Amino acid sequence: MINRIVTYFHLNGTKQKIVRNLIWAMTGKIVTLLGSFLVGIIVARYLGPEQYGIMSYVISYIAIFQVVANFGLEGIEIREEAKEGADRDVLVGTAFTLKCLLAIITIGITGVTVMITEQESYVRWLIMLYSISMVLNSFSAIRNYFTALIWNEYVVKTEIMRTLIGAGVKIALLLCKASLVWFIVALLFDSFLIASGYVMAYQKKIASIRKWRIDKATARYYIYQSFPLFLSAVMTTVYMKVDQLMIGNMLNKTSTGIYAVACTFVEICIFIPTILSQTITPVLVNNYQQDKEVYREKAQIFMNITTWICILIAVLISLSSPLIIRYSYGLQYMAAVPVLQLLIFRLIGVASAQISGQLIIIEQTQKYAILRNTAGCIVCIVLNLILLPLYGLYGAAISAVVTSLVAGLIIHLFIPAYRSIFKQQIRCLAYGWKDLIHAPQLLRL
Repeated sequence: MINRIVTYFHLNGTKQKIVRNLIWAMTGKIVTLLGSFLVGIIVARYLGPEQYGIMSYVISYIAIFQVVANFGLEGIEIREEAKEGADRDVLVGTAFTLKCLLAIITIGITGVTVMITEQESYVRWLIMLYSISMVLNSFSAIRNYFTALIWNEYVVKTEIMRTLIGAGVKIALLLCKASLVWFIVALLFDSFLIASGYVMAYQKKIASIRKWRIDKATARYYIYQSFPLFLSAVMTTVYMKVDQLMIGNMLNKTSTGIYAVACTFVEICIFIPTILSQTITPVLVNNYQQDKEVYREKAQIFMNITTWICILIAVLISLSSPLIIRYSYGLQYMAAVPVLQLLIFRLIGVASAQISGQLIIIEQTQKYAILRNTAGCIVCIVLNLILLPLYGLYGAAISAVVTSLVAGLIIHLFIPAYRSIFKQQIRCLAYGWKDLIHAPQLLRL
């Protein structure tokens, strides 16, 4: 299939590499999402809204702290490793070491926070158990290197195997009628599988991880460059995940489960701008270094196609949400229908934030990124405090959509360094739909 596509579009060299990477990345993401989605449906039906709500609460809690362990390094890693003449062993080794140290520190912070904020000892124990995954997630430094090389094929195979084995484990737990804690252990096992898979892929295709070196100057550079992105990522994660925590505390865990079901479909769709961004970014980095005009032209095409694909998907899912919920999660989760009908439009704001975020990193103006995400965080918390008591889950959905649009689009108008991106986004919304009929242009970037 890949060879046929390459032949049809007369691609060669870097463009052929991009297409192969994009197809592998899309295939891996689709398999992973579908596998997780189908197993998630079975698990949600088995656990019921309350237990599934606790599980979602635990995952969201750790997701907020995971951003501390990541420290905004991912985008900087990919940017530096995509440059010609990059010292692989130093860049990957230093990034991995930083992530491990930050993960250990974050687990300690999580423990203190849980003791202060969480009253139920059972939930506290589940959160601390799942927090171990933050150390295992440090191996994402390997994935970032493959992404910089446009070699996603080798990690995609690992992720597919993780999905299949993880699905088998969860189905076995269902057959054994296991309790919630074992499903948390299964999630932790998923992190172990993906970490070990990354290591095997790296050692087979690149070199031994024993060659990794830690360089203090590189570590300082990483921290200096990533710190604005770290602050920005904290705010982003807060406004993406805090709604589920606020629902759990202001309403109940059952409501968290209902809301999590609606969020699942949004998270599935987010893979489209994510994969396209990760695949096109290394190319745009080279364009930016060689010809700024060519870079702006290609960045606009990328933004237009990606954004309008997300708009069409949001409309389609909103219209078909009653059927989607009924025939996936079942009648016990039908309360998620009105939530999903509105919440899916969060995809547009998230896509805008991801696309603009990549351009910000490429143009090295990330020191201002904290402003846009701080605005999003403030809007999210304030709107949830106002709308949750009044409209319940529907209020949380309204808050999520408005917040994503503020952080991904509107705030750029008020930040001088990002006004050029704001203009691109307005052009995209006004007539970017015209590029949909020319979607193969992405292959020619």
